[in-house]
Amino acid sequence: MLEIIHHGGATGVTGSCHQLILNKQESLLVDCGLFQGEDATKDAFEQLQIEFDISTVKALIITHVHIDHVGRLPYLLAAGFTGPIICSIPTAKLLPLVIEDALKIGFTRNAQLIERFQAQLEKQIVSVPYGKWQNIDNVNIESDVSSHSGVGTNITRVKLKRAGHILGSSYVEVSYQDKATGEKQRVVFSGDLGAPYAPLLPAPQSPYGCDQLVLESTYGNRIHPDRRQRRSTLKAAIEQALANGGTVMVPAFSIGRTQELLYELETIIHQAKSPQWKSLEIIVDSPLAARFTKVYRELKPYWDKEAQRRLRSGRHPLNFANLYTVDSHEEHQQTVEYLAKSGRPAVVIAASGMCAGGRIMNYLKAMLGDERHQVLFVGYQGTGTPGRAIQQFGPQGGWVEIEGQRIDIKAGVTSISGYSAHADQKDLINFVKRMRRWPHTIRLVHGEQTARTALKHKLETIYARKSKSVTVKS
Repeated sequence: MLEIIHHGGATGVTGSCHQLILNKQESLLVDCGLFQGEDATKDAFEQLQIEFDISTVKALIITHVHIDHVGRLPYLLAAGFTGPIICSIPTAKLLPLVIEDALKIGFTRNAQLIERFQAQLEKQIVSVPYGKWQNIDNVNIESDVSSHSGVGTNITRVKLKRAGHILGSSYVEVSYQDKATGEKQRVVFSGDLGAPYAPLLPAPQSPYGCDQLVLESTYGNRIHPDRRQRRSTLKAAIEQALANGGTVMVPAFSIGRTQELLYELETIIHQAKSPQWKSLEIIVDSPLAARFTKVYRELKPYWDKEAQRRLRSGRHPLNFANLYTVDSHEEHQQTVEYLAKSGRPAVVIAASGMCAGGRIMNYLKAMLGDERHQVLFVGYQGTGTPGRAIQQFGPQGGWVEIEGQRIDIKAGVTSISGYSAHADQKDLINFVKRMRRWPHTIRLVHGEQTARTALKHKLETIYARKSKSVTVKS
């Protein structure tokens, strides 16, 4: 059985980085993410370092561009990794934007150094189409993927399939054959899986089967509310805040959640009869999110069928009349001050998604202590993040510390888990059940202990019902 070493993401929801050991000379790396929240130690710099041996790593495979899956990539390059970085075609367009932002935040603001990193990254990225096997031995980082046969002792192939989490997200199938013995093994890395009925993206389809499965477990102990009803829940939550004459603050990741929310808000505004909705300003206060949204629009061929129909009807789900973007820092400060004082109804979407930095922090500092306003959480809030603290203590009238400042929470706090970009327990179970050949070993990663334990029990139960044996490592 092929060995897998976890360099992050094994016992928490951030820092995903998994090394598949093929033999003594060869390995693959799947993701190289940043630690966040409680997953990050006090010595954060130490966790950024690539302290494991990369001399055997033939290729890095990126499942998607969220920072907890790619944030340590600059440090991997700095450690001397010059091999191919394999990803989907949409991810190849998005990755340079994410890395540029990551470099500026945590690595350097030196323009020349950033440009040098970007040039190296562009050289190493190899974009591959969904659903086609690629022989690792023939990946050429100078041009594209060759179709010649492998010449090595063993044959290693990878295939990316849609994961439905964010645009470009993939799960990874690895097929390994020992030429000497003829033995074949297949390993699947789920990355982050999406769920049915997500805006813009088709739901993931299970692979035929595998021997080992590395499965995310973020919501391994929870079932989302009916995702088809979440739009009405979103509308009700916003209307509650608007009735108070305040601003709805939505912490959201710049990529994925922001675009999904815009899609849903365009739908509500299009269908609404109320003048209040027709005139409601939707503000994206994030230059990075605005850039991602532009790329999302350029990648329309990767949208799902419903979104394609909407385009054909003449609607523009990510570029509608009520949508405004805030770019400069000066404009951002003016917007915060104006909305905090005026009480003008508005919905503000700003990063970061877990309130662990970014422009959302200034909105929270200005408005969290005012009962007119509302914080609307639409995504997972990691343990140890300000977002989790607001989510946990806000409804009880508690307080939170933001950038050294204690703020009593008087604004309303609402959470809609139906908007999570992650599969829930049922979806994760179905990902396994719908395989024709079930894995004999499942490694649960990217989840808190309670989530991993609950999912482990469920998986063992369904295997027992089918009289199948499984080893679930959590």
